[in-house]
Amino acid sequence: MPVSVIIAGFSLLLFLYWFRYTCLLILRAKGTRDFTARVSQTNGLELMRVRAALKLTPPMEELAALHAALERDYGVLTGILRHASSFQVRSYRLEQWMLMADFRVLSAWFRLVRRLPGAIGQAQEAIEEMTDIVAHFANAMGERSAMRPARMLPSI
Repeated sequence: MPVSVIIAGFSLLLFLYWFRYTCLLILRAKGTRDFTARVSQTNGLELMRVRAALKLTPPMEELAALHAALERDYGVLTGILRHASSFQVRSYRLEQWMLMADFRVLSAWFRLVRRLPGAIGQAQEAIEEMTDIVAHFANAMGERSAMRPARMLPSI
């Protein structure tokens, strides 16, 4: 029995390591164009403001406000992705699911560490990665919109 518990624990640790590493690889992959700013502006997202605020190392109170803004932006983007048939591409379902799960884990981690004294660095790192996830979804929306074929003009 103890060996089974050790093997299960080690397997869980390996899975968590793989999951985090894969999410970070997905976020580091860059396309040829960045649509994040355009999608953010078009949909009234606060993503770009959050990115700018994070460069100034904000206090914990402001990090909480940035977290709330990211939660709102995340809700808007995932709602659009869920309801827009043009974004339902099979090759992205697992990737989207993994990033959505990672966003939720990071959000819970932020809520936990923001209460700890001296954990502002960890809280800011969580917000930064959450920002990268929201930016990834915004960029994916922009890429899909750019790939949609333009309406063909009737031939004369």
